[in-house]
This record gives sequence, structure tokens and C-alpha cells, in this order.
Amino acid sequence: MDPAPAARTYDLVIAANRLPVDRQVLPDGSTEWRRSPGGLVTAMESVMRGREGAWVGWAGEAGEAPEPFDEDGMHLVPVPLSAPEIASYYEGFSNDTLWPIYHDVIVPATFHRGWWQSYREVNERFAEAICSVASPGARVWIHDYQLQLVPALVRERRPDVRIGWFNHIPWPAVELFAQLPWREHLLRGLLGADFLGFQRTADAQNFIRACRQMLHLQTRTDTVHVASEDGAPDRVVRAASVPISIDTKGLEKLAKTPAVRARAKEIRASLGNPRTLLLGVDRLDYTKGIRHRLKAYEELLVDGAFSPPDVTFIQVATPSRERVEAYRRLRTEVETTVGRINGDHGSIGSPAIQYLHQSYPREEMAALFQAADIMLVTPLRDGMNLVAKEYVACRHDLGGTLVLSEFTGAAHELHQASMVNPHDIEGMKQAILRAVDSDPAERRRTMRALRRRVHDHDVQRWASMFLESLDIAPRRPQRRVRRELDEQTEGTA
Repeated sequence: MDPAPAARTYDLVIAANRLPVDRQVLPDGSTEWRRSPGGLVTAMESVMRGREGAWVGWAGEAGEAPEPFDEDGMHLVPVPLSAPEIASYYEGFSNDTLWPIYHDVIVPATFHRGWWQSYREVNERFAEAICSVASPGARVWIHDYQLQLVPALVRERRPDVRIGWFNHIPWPAVELFAQLPWREHLLRGLLGADFLGFQRTADAQNFIRACRQMLHLQTRTDTVHVASEDGAPDRVVRAASVPISIDTKGLEKLAKTPAVRARAKEIRASLGNPRTLLLGVDRLDYTKGIRHRLKAYEELLVDGAFSPPDVTFIQVATPSRERVEAYRRLRTEVETTVGRINGDHGSIGSPAIQYLHQSYPREEMAALFQAADIMLVTPLRDGMNLVAKEYVACRHDLGGTLVLSEFTGAAHELHQASMVNPHDIEGMKQAILRAVDSDPAERRRTMRALRRRVHDHDVQRWASMFLESLDIAPRRPQRRVRRELDEQTEGTA
């Protein structure tokens, strides 16, 4: 960790809830910073590589934040959060209020005015940190639902910078978003940006519709026209789909290493070399459809379609938000179900499910992807789901079948996958059986098409598309906007 000069500023500033590193305590008592897990960090790490920029985010520990420092080619600016703020801003408002609303209210959302106040205060703190390291005219790229007020807060302080925001999760239908007591504040916060990126076109359209119906703003196709309150020209904010992706080349290179390939064979051998190995990899989150997936697998065992050790299922469930009550309940339910399935259908040395409640390094995940014959990615709702793309990137052997929920952003890109409605248990069972019995030549053709898509649309292309969209985002004078609106009205009269 190298201290960095306090006066240093950057032309590219990334802001996200978390920094891309965690502090680790070593056996000798010393500490070091290591790369954090998670889709955002994985995606943005490769984007930041080769670009000189700063990353603003929370360091992952309550209390005073470390001083800004340089790590692995990035300038990192920690934002402090107290223990009460972690409980109210992050666990409370972000993950017990916004997350359920944005994921179709799979569980009920909780509304507390104190949580909202904390969310506002933390967003103010992020905005201050961003402005302190942004060079004149810098590009500021803000990420995700935890920081929806930051675009407007940065604009108030630094009208010279270009501001982009990207939503990694779905954006809800207006009828769901309307439940939020602070809906107008969130919309106005986001309208401080020049460009807003979403995973799907439908998400961007939901946002534009919310601006039209709740703020009564003029909208046209993929733009929202924001009137200035100080007499300055109107602003035009664009909202569009820019689906995120992965570092395809880097992951494929890792998957091809002799160590990873050997580990994949070792995993299968340790399970008795089953005829079919199914795999699920998720955060332990109620949006991921883990309970539905387990139900489908259990019924296949009961039906006699599967029998361990001929068929085995590995479920990796990375710990997540374990202080939030809905997540604690989910863990109990999942582990109870796994125990019942293994008790009813497993035997000594041959469990029906290998359940792993921990996170793994990229090398182990690449080996698991290569070992699995069928990858089950079946969320009830997901912005993208990068696991689906990671599985495809690792299958350089053209083996394996991807069973994919139609309620993921990935389904709009990887349409050759075997699509399922995770609420339809019988349909999911049939999709799994078809995957088991599918023709090997057809599997190779399908995987080749999926890999072509993932290669052509990797994380570098995603970042370039977003930053290009930010650079060309319209900043048009008031008279031109008014003329276009008049023309639009005349054309529909």
C-alpha cells in the first residue's frame, strides 16, 4: 500500500459502494489488501487496468477510513461508514428497502425514515469524495442502487464534469417503484447524470416512464428533458441499455491452464466420476431461485429420473448480507432442504447434493465450470447474472449445457441457452432432463454460438460503449429542446 499525494486528481473517477479490495489480516498479524469478490469488482478491475483513474468506495470496515492509497495501479479513496450507518444505509435502505422493490418484491420491502436519512448522508459523503479527486472536466462513473442521489449531488458541486451512472440490478416497473415514499428524490438524484446505463432496454424504459409519470417531465424515446431552476438551458439526460459483461479472454486463459484443467478432473474424480454433474453458483440471495432449483432437483430424485452417484449436484452459495433477516431465513430454509434431500437420497460417501456455503477464488470457480455438465442459472429476477457468461467463457472444450432463467439480463444475449421459467418447477425439470439427454453435437453447436456472443461482447466493449455514450450524451440549449418538443407535438396531433 503506497500513500498517494492528497492534491492528485484524475480524469476518470469510479464510485461504487465498495472499494475493489478488502483488508486481510495475515497469520503474523500484518495486513494486506486483496481483491474483493463480486461481479462489479471483477468487471471493473479489467476496465481500470491500463487506465489511470481513482476509485471511491467503502473499505468494508466500520469506523474511520484509511487514507487514500495506490494499489495495483489504481488510486483508492476510502469513504468512512460507522456501524450504525452500515446497519441503516447499507443493510437497511439499500438492501431491505430498495433491493426488494427493484426485484419485483419477492420479499416485502421495509420503509424507515431513519434509513432514508442515513442514505442521504452517506450519498453526500460519497459526492464530496468524488469531487475531491475529479480533475476539471473529468468523467465520473457512478455505480448501482446504493448511490442514486450522488449524480445530482456531484453536479451541484462540479458542473464541469461528465457524470454517468450504471444500474447493475433491474429497474422496476412504475407500479412497484411508486411504493417508495422517496421516489421523486431518487429520480431527481439520478437525473443529475448526463447518461444512465441499464442492463436491459426494458429497465431504461421503466426509468423514463417513471420520470414522465411521477415528475411530469418531457420524455422522448430514450431521453428525459430536465428544466433548469436557475434560468440556464434545459438539460437532456439519456437512459439506455448497455449490458455488462466479463473479461472473457482473461477467464478463458485461466481456464486453459494445466492446473485448472487438472483440478476440474480432480473434482469429478472426488465425486466418483458421475455420469452427469449439475452445478449452481450464486450469492445466497432470495432473488437467485435456489429454493426453486432445489425443489426441481428433489422431485427428479423422487421421480427416479436421477440417482446418486450417477448424477450429482454441487450448489455453491456464497455468504451474503447475513445480518438482514430475510437472508438469515433463506439460509435456514436452504440448509434444511439440502439436509432433507441428502438424508432421503444420499448415502455414505455419495451425497445427493454437495452444498458449499463459502466463496472460492477464480481458479477454483473456473475448474468447477469445466467440471460441470449442466450449469443451472435460474434466478427469479436478475439484472444480468455474470455467472452464466463465466461458465460459457470457461467451456473452451465446447462441452456443457447452460440452463438459464428467462428473468435474467443474460437471457437477452445468450438466447441459445436452454431457457426456463424458474417458477415453473415442472418446466425446469423437463429442461434439466433434456440437457442430460441432449445430442453431444448439438451441445457443441450451441456452446460455440454462446461463446461467440460472449467473446464479441466482453467487459472492455461494455466499458467502451458506456464511456462513449457518456462522452456524446446530449447537452443541448433550451431553444433546440423546445423546438424538438414542439415538432413532436405537431407530429402526433
